[in-house]
Amino acid sequence: MLGQLFLSFVSIGALSFGGGLAALPLIQQQVVINHQWMSLTEFTNLISIAEMTPGPIAINSATFVGMRLNSFTGALIATLGCLIPSLLFVVFLGFIYFRYKELDWMKGILAGLRPAIVAMISSAGLSIFLLAIFGEAHDSFSIVSLIIFIAVFLILRLKKINPIILLLLSGGIQVVISSLM
Repeated sequence: MLGQLFLSFVSIGALSFGGGLAALPLIQQQVVINHQWMSLTEFTNLISIAEMTPGPIAINSATFVGMRLNSFTGALIATLGCLIPSLLFVVFLGFIYFRYKELDWMKGILAGLRPAIVAMISSAGLSIFLLAIFGEAHDSFSIVSLIIFIAVFLILRLKKINPIILLLLSGGIQVVISSLM
């Protein structure tokens, strides 16, 4: 299983262009769909925890999945699997970029990657949104979750409030409302 864990996170690390949020659909594919190491609900909880803790979300997710599957060894294997491709790729790309950054083909490559990265981040966000609003089996509707989402979205767009405070408040509101129902 450690070999499979390592290879899964090597592929995630090698293909997650655009940062941690862009890696979410790849992590979901490996962890929830391909290997069924977690349910979609557990995966959503993992993303919430990984987003709130310091560090890159993909590395935090890899560490969490590895820890869940095989304690410290699994965490180390998954984290290294996620890091190694990125490290090698960044060193290589850094060399290429600084050598050829003014060439038109380099500018074209970078311009072409932007829409793909936005699509990957949007896909992950939509999956998490649908899970929060409609549940894992898409058989329920949570008006409370929808109201919290809209309120937090509007607050983030209109005010400069620390997102961590909003996360804590949202969780607290959900706990209070759930306990009253």
